[in-house]
Amino acid sequence: MGADELLVQVAGGDHQAFEELYGLVSGPVFGLVRRVVRDPAQSEEVSQEVLLELWRSAARFDPGRGSALSWVLTLAHRRAVDRVRSARAAVDREQREARRSHNPAFDQVTEEVEAGLERQLVRRCLDRLTALQRQSVTLAYYDGYTYREVAERLALPLGTVKTRMRDGLTRLRDCMGGVA
Repeated sequence: MGADELLVQVAGGDHQAFEELYGLVSGPVFGLVRRVVRDPAQSEEVSQEVLLELWRSAARFDPGRGSALSWVLTLAHRRAVDRVRSARAAVDREQREARRSHNPAFDQVTEEVEAGLERQLVRRCLDRLTALQRQSVTLAYYDGYTYREVAERLALPLGTVKTRMRDGLTRLRDCMGGVA
């Protein structure tokens, strides 16, 4: 049964249909949220909020306006963007407060410098990986894809992708001096 039919059943309160729909959409929802939010823990939280919202608002789905997956991903994108905007607003409030209190934000400057140095080190270490290792690691950690999704995108067996990821991450850790 497709996502459209399942979502219509979920609107009627069908728990089994929701379980099946959850299995169909949870991966794409997390992948989209991860690309927007970036932080893994925040991405998991936002994904769960989206899936809860899906259960609560399934009756708002109109099959005449598009597919269920598009509707769900629209919910996910909106929620993820809201989370990013909220986080930015909180940072802006904290920075304004720091300026008002006339206390220099030395910790912020230090953190920004350290983060910049870490990014440079990661880039250098990524450049030392093989092209396939770098591509697999980049798809998984920067673009938020699962191992299975990386395997599908690269048209490679899942075991091959897992091996490349393991080897690439080991080389990254060694390159970074065990910092990773």
